[in-house]
Amino acid sequence: MPTQELGLPAYRKFDIEAWMPGRGRFGEVSPLTGGALRVTSASNCTDFQSRRLHIMFQTEAGELQFAHTVNATACAVPRLLIALLESYQQKDGSVLVPPALQPYLGTERITTPTHVPLQYIGPNQPQKPRLPGQPASS
Repeated sequence: MPTQELGLPAYRKFDIEAWMPGRGRFGEVSPLTGGALRVTSASNCTDFQSRRLHIMFQTEAGELQFAHTVNATACAVPRLLIALLESYQQKDGSVLVPPALQPYLGTERITTPTHVPLQYIGPNQPQKPRLPGQPASS
């Protein structure tokens, strides 16, 4: 990231962006980040934050020094899901799982469900909807 875009505590910052085919660009434009295109970021704040918070450590020689800190955000899950769906969704509605995620999901493809197992049944509905495979009541 360019120096002029760093926040006050940051010495160096790394942004991680995701390719979004539907937008033809990386990341997602967010008005909250001034138009930055990122999924997550991490900053090396050196001793800026530890000086303000008085966080110190003792070296092997017995000298007290301010600790260096890292400031990072969690991943923006909706942006990651958008990138995965736009990149891997097939014409039949299924989604190919990238090889790196297959061990965690236990599948190579996510298919569309044949039915919706849960439905909201509001107080104004005259009767409960029938579940798939359930005989009609008489």
